Amino acid sequence: MNAPQTPNRPPLSGTFFNPRAMAFIGATADRKKIRGMLFHFATLTGYSGKLFPIHPREDQIDGHKVYRSILDVPDPVDLAIICIPAPQVPASVEECARAGVGNVIIISSGFAEEGSETAEALQDQLREIADRTGIRISGPNAEGFYNAVDNVSATFSPVIEALPEDTMPDAAPDRRIGVISQSGGMGFAMFTRGRALGLSFSHVVSTGNEMDLTTADYLDCMVRDPATKIIMILCEGLRDGPGFMRAAAAAREAGKPVVMVKLGRSSAGARAAASHTASLSGEHSAYRAVFRRYGIVEAQEMDEAVAIAAAFAVCPLPRGRRVGVVTASGGGGTTGADVFSDYGLSVPELSDAVQARILPKIPPHASALNPVDITAQGASTGPVLLHCAEVLDECDEIDMVQLVISAARETSVSLVPEAIRRIVDRARTPLLIYCYTLPSNLARRVAAENGSVLMDDIRHCAAGLRALADYAQVLASPISDAVAATPKMHRRDTDVIPTEYRCRKILSEYGLGGEADRLVTTAEEAASAAAEIGGPVVLKISSPDILHKTDAGGVRLGLTGEEAVRAAFGDITRNAQAFDPNAQIEGVLVQPMAPSGIEIVVGMVNDPTFGPIMMLGAGGTGVELFGDVIHYPAPFSPARAEALLQQLKSAPLFNGFRGSAPIDLAQISGLISRLSQAAIAGSDWIAEMEFNPIILHPDGSFTVADAVLIPL
Repeated sequence: MNAPQTPNRPPLSGTFFNPRAMAFIGATADRKKIRGMLFHFATLTGYSGKLFPIHPREDQIDGHKVYRSILDVPDPVDLAIICIPAPQVPASVEECARAGVGNVIIISSGFAEEGSETAEALQDQLREIADRTGIRISGPNAEGFYNAVDNVSATFSPVIEALPEDTMPDAAPDRRIGVISQSGGMGFAMFTRGRALGLSFSHVVSTGNEMDLTTADYLDCMVRDPATKIIMILCEGLRDGPGFMRAAAAAREAGKPVVMVKLGRSSAGARAAASHTASLSGEHSAYRAVFRRYGIVEAQEMDEAVAIAAAFAVCPLPRGRRVGVVTASGGGGTTGADVFSDYGLSVPELSDAVQARILPKIPPHASALNPVDITAQGASTGPVLLHCAEVLDECDEIDMVQLVISAARETSVSLVPEAIRRIVDRARTPLLIYCYTLPSNLARRVAAENGSVLMDDIRHCAAGLRALADYAQVLASPISDAVAATPKMHRRDTDVIPTEYRCRKILSEYGLGGEADRLVTTAEEAASAAAEIGGPVVLKISSPDILHKTDAGGVRLGLTGEEAVRAAFGDITRNAQAFDPNAQIEGVLVQPMAPSGIEIVVGMVNDPTFGPIMMLGAGGTGVELFGDVIHYPAPFSPARAEALLQQLKSAPLFNGFRGSAPIDLAQISGLISRLSQAAIAGSDWIAEMEFNPIILHPDGSFTVADAVLIPL
């Protein structure tokens, strides 16, 4: 999705989600129609504001007078919900603007989502009206929203009709969750699944086509909303990348976790690309880079997202990643230990001192190791289970507690409410409950009434606990991404891909090196340049049409002596001509031969949504084979660069692997930070950059062995 075409607007007003008066344009008394459900559902939630149905031929709906036009409504209207045929919508929005309505939701479909020129022209009309009048538009093709704090229904979701029957207790009434979804149905599905666990919600909003208001606007609004403490987002793509990053930064600053389900991951990175960096930096890599920067938790699907949000709602942040498991089933405990390990959590054996506090309370044949297996006999009395949980909560060897129980009976449950409440109220250790049988409604209610949640998938528990640990680490991170402002880098040369020699010239002020390089056009010049450099040299073909020089036989390494250099010059020029007879040959680059060392790759792709995204990874020709890479938005500090390098799977090579001397990463981290600033400085015209390999030497110095810059 491309960035929105609308100009900068003020933040979304609170009168959108909490209007004093709503008008329903197209309302009808027929509740079988969407237009009828919209108005009827608005009357079911206890809304305290005024409702104005608007229809040219009806007189009364549910006891409310019907007006012929929004212009006939006698009171100010903060929000109009429009559900009429698409061709009539622009004129209706114009009337809303004339009437002083600040916000509209367009439920009607038949706009850009259809793909026809006529439908897209209709949406363009709406954009022009929004730009000209300043009216804020949600949709079109939206499902509206539900504000659970102020009892406002502006949606036709059947979820609203079921609200009077919802008697599930609120596990964490002060930790409300906001939902933003580009799929209306999926957003309200997350709401119902969360309510089944006892979660509390602030808002659920369907964004529709995002012609004006985008996911970024709703995120910004919920970050500013004091009632919203956790935010779930389901999206296919973001239209306003910069706005989203600003709102995500504000969410992190406010300590409000954001849980994101990004749809369409499987297509990421499918495009052909000129550089290794681009082939390893597909669309989803850019999203994950942004998630990493702002501490956004990514969930694979909506049930996992709900579980993670539940963990944030009912648990404090943990001190570490050690899980204590108390189980009524040996198999259930072992399953949990295996899954937690898969999710990067540990289940450490308890010390003798902690076991000594547990053993007197459990049957003789039970185990106090970890998992703490109290067996079915111990589980028959709830106090045993909760006593063990309290011991783990109080000790310093465990950071999170996982209860594993059977809770199939509707008449009793092996949970002691008072003990659960004590652990929850202490807010020292996260506590989650997993039921390996299908849980009864009674069990879910007991858990929720006492401030916890009961889940029926151990993987969701693991995902929730891992998210807590990850987020705690993010908030505790002292690393700043702040760097000095960099002046714009003006476009150089032509639209062709510059050769390595010219690339180094363009980026010379960022410390790439290459001052000793010589570009030559004859074998004699090559021999003379090699003699001037002294020592072994490298010869490379220099052509804007041959990006991967090795593939063309255009590289010779470790050359000594004038004859070897002359011969290599002839070989690589002939190879290049054979590889591409039409290639423009600029000459041959003569460089000092770099000493051996550890190879890394540094690259950048200018993402259309988020801008420059840096890529760091294990370098050389194996970068695509092994895919040991990490992505992060530019720009960032040297400290951040070093932290990213240390997150690579190959990071042990930097730290003295198998007796080798550790490498001081200060110099290379400085270069990476400067290149991230170059990416921002040249963001108007640089599409990709790649420096591969960069060779790290034992003394902390480095050699940039190749450089690629691809213009937009």
